[in-house]
Amino acid sequence: MLAFNYIALHYIKYFLIILVALSLFFVGFDYMGNVDKLHISANLLLIYFVYKTFFAIDMLLPLSLVFGMISTKIFLIRSNALVSFFSLGYSRNDVLRPFVVVSVVITMFFVGLHSWPNFARADEFSNNIRNTAQYLNPTRDLFFAYKGKYIYFEELLPLQEKAVGIRVFSVKDHSLSSILEAESAVYRGDAWHIKHAQIIKKPNNMDFDSPGITVNAANDLKILEGFRPKMLDQIYEGKVNFTIKNAIDAILLLEDQNIDTRSIKGALYKIFVYPFFAPLLIVIIFFFVPISVRFLNVSLFSFGAILSTLLIWGVLFSLIELANNKTISSEAGVIAPILLLGVVALWQWRRHATPK
Repeated sequence: MLAFNYIALHYIKYFLIILVALSLFFVGFDYMGNVDKLHISANLLLIYFVYKTFFAIDMLLPLSLVFGMISTKIFLIRSNALVSFFSLGYSRNDVLRPFVVVSVVITMFFVGLHSWPNFARADEFSNNIRNTAQYLNPTRDLFFAYKGKYIYFEELLPLQEKAVGIRVFSVKDHSLSSILEAESAVYRGDAWHIKHAQIIKKPNNMDFDSPGITVNAANDLKILEGFRPKMLDQIYEGKVNFTIKNAIDAILLLEDQNIDTRSIKGALYKIFVYPFFAPLLIVIIFFFVPISVRFLNVSLFSFGAILSTLLIWGVLFSLIELANNKTISSEAGVIAPILLLGVVALWQWRRHATPK
């Protein structure tokens, strides 16, 4: 227990130092690259920095977990603490356990953060502030199909849960049958409510005896049950920064409509599966480190371990982007590489984790 607490505390310390340093570097570098575009008020600039920091944490936390393990292991080697633990009867499993436990707990907390919209959509919000001086932009000219109807929103305001310029086109037997027109709709109680609308109906048979096109007024209508404003904004704008709840609700809702949900599944895999590459990589790298400086060129090992981590992270990130663009399946782009790392980590564990 003494060794566990000692290693865990040092690991958390190095992890936090590295995470803060990388996040500050990321935010500072971004500011230097976009300073000419950030002619905004001081409070908006502060909000921009907060969202960029959230995005930096989202990008760099798994990397910081691996770098923190490398730094802690080098500290234990230089201080001869690692040799002392083995001399006292601790096994490699005992030394590795604090790294795995702490990294898994932090990773699970990191996954949970994606249920918070300000964290999950931080990059989107910060880019909106930079481009338009507001963190949530209205979506314009939104056109989509739902339950056999075609819906057009001239403008969608997710924050106000309101849509302006509504058109709902109903189709029967591959022919347009009616059009609903309304100035606005608001989202209340799991549906979109329209106070006043006009319904334009076309006769089934277009001949000289048909009554012609009719226009009727309608009040208190409900459309698009279950389609929340933020879900609409993200799905039909092609965004992939979903919160956990929005992604799950979108899949459950859209699968019944035979709509492609691959990008949404990819977003869920990125949230729940991808971050666990860090604990797996920690197990893999751990067993490559000798127990004493006599057998270790610290500079060479640090360079090799950091370079390998960055290469693996870069490959995983590239595969995730390919999955988001539907170039490859989400399973091949996210799940398969993590499973491969898991197999290698298990092989390393069984091969090297023998008591000392």
